[in-house]
Amino acid sequence: MADTFRKDTLDKDLSRVGEIEAATSAVNRPLVGVGIAFLFMVLVITLVSIGLSGSPAMITIVAAAAIGAYMAMNIGANDVANNVGPAVGAKAMTLGGALVIAAVCETAGALIAGGDVVDTISKGIVNPGDLADTHVFIAAMMAALIAAGLWVNLATAINAPASTTHSIVGGVMGGGIAAAGFSTVDWSVMGAIAASWVISPVLGGLIAAFFLYLVKALIVYREDKIAAARRWVPIFVAIMFGAFAAYLTMKGLKKIVTVDGAMIWMIGATTFALSWAIFHPLIRSQSEGMENRNQSLRKLFRIPLIISAALLSFAHGANDVANAVGPLAAVVNATTADSVAAEVGIPLWVMLIGAAGISLGLLLFGPKLIRLVGSQITKLNPMRAFCVALSAAITVIIASWFGLPVSSTHIAVGAVFGVGFFREMWTSRSRRRRRYIAARREASGGTSINMKTSAQDRTVPPPSPEVVRQRRLVRRAHVTTIGAAWVVTVPATAVMSAIIFHILRAFV
Repeated sequence: MADTFRKDTLDKDLSRVGEIEAATSAVNRPLVGVGIAFLFMVLVITLVSIGLSGSPAMITIVAAAAIGAYMAMNIGANDVANNVGPAVGAKAMTLGGALVIAAVCETAGALIAGGDVVDTISKGIVNPGDLADTHVFIAAMMAALIAAGLWVNLATAINAPASTTHSIVGGVMGGGIAAAGFSTVDWSVMGAIAASWVISPVLGGLIAAFFLYLVKALIVYREDKIAAARRWVPIFVAIMFGAFAAYLTMKGLKKIVTVDGAMIWMIGATTFALSWAIFHPLIRSQSEGMENRNQSLRKLFRIPLIISAALLSFAHGANDVANAVGPLAAVVNATTADSVAAEVGIPLWVMLIGAAGISLGLLLFGPKLIRLVGSQITKLNPMRAFCVALSAAITVIIASWFGLPVSSTHIAVGAVFGVGFFREMWTSRSRRRRRYIAARREASGGTSINMKTSAQDRTVPPPSPEVVRQRRLVRRAHVTTIGAAWVVTVPATAVMSAIIFHILRAFV
């Protein structure tokens, strides 16, 4: 009898890595990538030196610009993978296409919605009054940038998605402590940030798992999958667009327009209704003639998944560009105005460095983390990846509503883990799945409903319940590596920043 409960391809697919286009492979070779990154930093140094020729603060600003460019490339190499990795792993788009879409949308988000004002002290974790001396402040900001950049670089090298926001937070905290002592840190804010190490991935994982359960219960394990998809896929897609509309209004466009909570919900609800009205006939038309199988369902989620990756990249560029250019803008203001301000304007050339650095870092070094997030933690298909993207937007909305600090990196990766662990539980324990498979087997005359039904397959005995329960669809090694990187990020960058601060004080 065929093993009707076995999923032979699940674990096997974890080891598959899609082929990379020739051009992407060329720039992704370590020496070539490092060389191009070095040339970008030289270009930044040259252009800033020309623009500030004759200025007494030229050396300090040029050094800060180079460090900011380095940090921006590391953000692109590490952080952006969370936005497009699931779509690539689900084969909804090629790696080359994902790199182009993400680079364009990250740049657009940074330049259009990145804002013209940024806090000089990240997240309010350090008392600005304790860093009133401009020389001390400049050294602290530069130390924070260097420490954060080095840490994110190390995390990328060991294949661990790290929070660039937390890296900057740790860097600012370490520089502040080195400059003014432990009393300068607002430890209540740091406590909330530490809590987000648990809140972000758990909340992201639970929401992604919940939506995957809905997809399975309402569509996948229905007798008529296509009819169920025509009813529910437009609703899921509309939820996604409504969530992203609220997310972009709340986070990505907050520097352009000011709206209250009621307006955000109204925008989300209106977008939901319009999206459903558009996609309901489109999904019905697209599903005409499709076979009643899961492969058909995956095609219906492909375009929404690509759109979600683009929207996530836009929102990320709008929000996280400040991690690279915020301290740089603060240094520029402190050297030119000879004072420390709580908020400073971001010159256009500073924003361009951040946008260009993020895009270049993504193109040069991003594929490594994209492959990890998309295909090496757990097997993703368009439906699972769609749940990950939807979770990213909804989790940020929920967390912002309750005033909880969360990390987009932790949310996205937590959602991938959530999907994987839910699949383990569903495969081994779901009665609905067993009843569905048993009914399909009975309807097919007792033969396996799997695509491959060779004579050898039909002679394989079913696995024991213990084997089914122990089947693992998430690679535990990544859980340990990524979790350790998250926990260590803030203290590691703080220590590095404090050491670098004392070194810089000899020169600044």
